[in-house]
Amino acid sequence: MKIKNIIIAGLVAVGFSACNDYLDVDAPSKYDNDYVFSDKTEINRALNGVYAQLLVNNLYGSAYLSTFCLNSDVEMNISSNEMPTDNGYRRFDCNSMGSDINNYWVAAYKAIEYANNFIYNLEKSELYSTGDSEIMQKLGEAKALRAMVYHDMVVMFGDIPFSFTPTYELSDFVMPVVNREEIHKTLIADLEGVAPYMTFARDLSEGVERASKEFCWALIARMSLAYGGYSLRPDENSNTSYGVMRRPTDYLDYYKVAQAYCDSVISSGTHALNLPYNQVFINQCNYIVVNNDDPIFEIPFAKKSTGRVGYIHGPKGENYEGSTTGINIWGKSDGGARLSAFYRYSFDEEDLRRDFTSGMWYYQYDGTPVILTDYTVYNNKWSKFWANSGNTLGADSEGETGINFPYMRYADVLLMFAEATNELENGASGPNGEAAKEALRMVRARAFANSGDVSTYVASVAGNKEDFLKAILDERKWEFAGENMRWKDLVRNNLYSEVLYYSFLRYYSVAENAAGTSDYIAAVEEYDGKPGYLELDLPYDIYYQIADNPANVDIYPNTTLNVLNLYNQYKAAQYPGTGWSTAQFYQWWNENDGCPKDQCLFSFYGFMRGDRRGSVYIINNGTETHISGTNNLPVVRYILPYPNAAIQRSAGVYKNYYGFTR
Repeated sequence: MKIKNIIIAGLVAVGFSACNDYLDVDAPSKYDNDYVFSDKTEINRALNGVYAQLLVNNLYGSAYLSTFCLNSDVEMNISSNEMPTDNGYRRFDCNSMGSDINNYWVAAYKAIEYANNFIYNLEKSELYSTGDSEIMQKLGEAKALRAMVYHDMVVMFGDIPFSFTPTYELSDFVMPVVNREEIHKTLIADLEGVAPYMTFARDLSEGVERASKEFCWALIARMSLAYGGYSLRPDENSNTSYGVMRRPTDYLDYYKVAQAYCDSVISSGTHALNLPYNQVFINQCNYIVVNNDDPIFEIPFAKKSTGRVGYIHGPKGENYEGSTTGINIWGKSDGGARLSAFYRYSFDEEDLRRDFTSGMWYYQYDGTPVILTDYTVYNNKWSKFWANSGNTLGADSEGETGINFPYMRYADVLLMFAEATNELENGASGPNGEAAKEALRMVRARAFANSGDVSTYVASVAGNKEDFLKAILDERKWEFAGENMRWKDLVRNNLYSEVLYYSFLRYYSVAENAAGTSDYIAAVEEYDGKPGYLELDLPYDIYYQIADNPANVDIYPNTTLNVLNLYNQYKAAQYPGTGWSTAQFYQWWNENDGCPKDQCLFSFYGFMRGDRRGSVYIINNGTETHISGTNNLPVVRYILPYPNAAIQRSAGVYKNYYGFTR
């Protein structure tokens, strides 16, 4: 049963009375709260209003998956801007004046305000006092949604304003700033209290489009890992310091919590990885909701009215005079949420996720495929082009798609369990070691045809704690492209600086190598464990031809439009003969300036950058410093500043650290 349109109705039909001077959000009231919370139908309408706040583009509808999906060795946004900006978040270059950051902040706190109002009024109602199971489920949903938004804010902003009290109940309408550990402790305890009264997704009429018992458990696990992991902390004694990476002293206690709640999800048997990897996402693009497989909670966008999943993802689709034509019935697609040009080279060649995820061509308005020669590739996990003829949005469509985003997946739970176990038991040889290895094997097995090879691989990487952690994080890298996971995984394990260092140098050294040689390319190849793959094997010329559609979603999810056959996508090769066209790749050397092009110099601007004189710098507390290897790399300033508007509304109660001067 679909709830998308019901939730949109909730957005316009139900509100709460509130005083929102601090949050600057409106919550129009149609009904008196006493009336709303005395009737189950009205309570459900009010809960739909909470869900509806998640769907806006300034929050999960787009910004979470694009604007604030930070650069790494997986997701990648290219910039040629050599100057600092207000809003270069993905390249670690911003300040408190950027409009995007204020829009996200306001949307997040509006969602929190709706949840706080719902929970506050429901817990005062007579229906709540009866302990009715339906009421407790709805309470749990609201608490899970509130925890989800707060958690993402903590990961992005660090210590933040926090309260469970509606703003109209606060004496001065200003939420106090609370330490991130205290926030996560409070959220975890809140969900632990309500989870026993919640229902499994398989038993909900709306399934995984509602927050369920197992989503609640999985969210506790995710927050616990974030609590126990590293994060960037402010230096309150310095206005210029970017801060220091640190984890709390009781971090192992929360790895235990994460392990236990992941185990609860696994032991429940309510989810599995039975569907092929690609089918999980093709289903979402066709508005098919499956309640007992990988997705645990899908944000339920409404078709053609909310959510840009599959518009910002997938191949770009051009239109002409507002429409596509002929056999191209899918309309315009942006295709801007992309992946690193080198991401596809990290996969095992037998991994089925590789060719499904990495998109190498786009479509003209008439459906003609055109090869992409750029600094990135398309993320083909979702696309409006994957909708079959009965589910298309129309040739004149663009923007909102209504394709669900799987905020929580079973694959994530399995890998969180393996990561927590590895940390707690110093590898995979402890009492839960076999279960941790099986969790990794299950995720990997779905992506490989030969299960024996998968078992051999898992055994080979489980010899010690360091190798097993690397294998887990690698699996997450290959599994969650485009889901705003990679940079958070790296932060949690204090690896972000190292990975960004080599991510910059991949682009820089390949650009140099196109002109003859590079001093950095051997170091990058050694780090990647692939000697010669950039210097000798990279296909600077890729041969391609337009081909008939294979009409097989296991090969290509669109079964109508022509495709491109690529002769040598992964390795250099000789010209295959007539019938093939040639496209040049990695032509990133600027002959006029005698250095890599600006896109290679400035896409990691706030952490590492080059100049047109051939120098490369690492950024240490805002100062350019010549690189000298990976020893003592500075922190990545991934933390976002409080928006200036929020600081002004707080009358100076809030202030920024991490070197943000405004």
